[in-house]
Amino acid sequence: MPHSLRITEIFHSLQGESRTAGLPTVFVRLTGCPLRCRWCDTAYAFKGGERMTLEEVLEQVARYNTPRVCVTGGEPLAQSACLILLERLIERGYEVSLETSGAMDVSKVDAGVVKVIDLKPPGSLEESANRYQNLKALTPADQVKFVIADEADYEWAKSKLQEYSLPERCEVLFSPVAGEMSPQWLAEAILKDGLDVRFQLQLHKILWGDRQGV
Repeated sequence: MPHSLRITEIFHSLQGESRTAGLPTVFVRLTGCPLRCRWCDTAYAFKGGERMTLEEVLEQVARYNTPRVCVTGGEPLAQSACLILLERLIERGYEVSLETSGAMDVSKVDAGVVKVIDLKPPGSLEESANRYQNLKALTPADQVKFVIADEADYEWAKSKLQEYSLPERCEVLFSPVAGEMSPQWLAEAILKDGLDVRFQLQLHKILWGDRQGV
């Protein structure tokens, strides 16, 4: 029986976050997530979706004729066949990134994939889900993301930068929770504290709001 995945959506858009923000990208959003972060903006991917074989997914990705692919969720690694999908995408020459909550083991992810690991601060209500062993698998090509809701989350994120020497391991992203954390406050705090992190806003939300499939 061929490997298959439950897929919420596959779409073509501009990358809204991370190092490749603004670049045309194909997004493969897998269904399902074991976490329930308080500020999650993709709860529609928790259930449902369509069962697709790996070949069907790859065929749909190829239609967009775009070199970059982002595999996201939900939590993509909650489906074991995600690892095979990542390998197949790399084999076909795509620039591949994986957006993961950090709650699942990333040690078996193909070495050619850029891992974007989201560490959950207390404000997410999922801090206990952080799998800190994953930080050992980071390479300089990877990224760690903190989505920050308030000053307490910011101080927590700063403590993790130091505890795990994150800026020396890989690029670090700080992003405000939309509608809660003032982007200006966060930007000024980063500058005041001299943090070696990348401030980011969600470009896709600035362009299209909370629409699905962008």
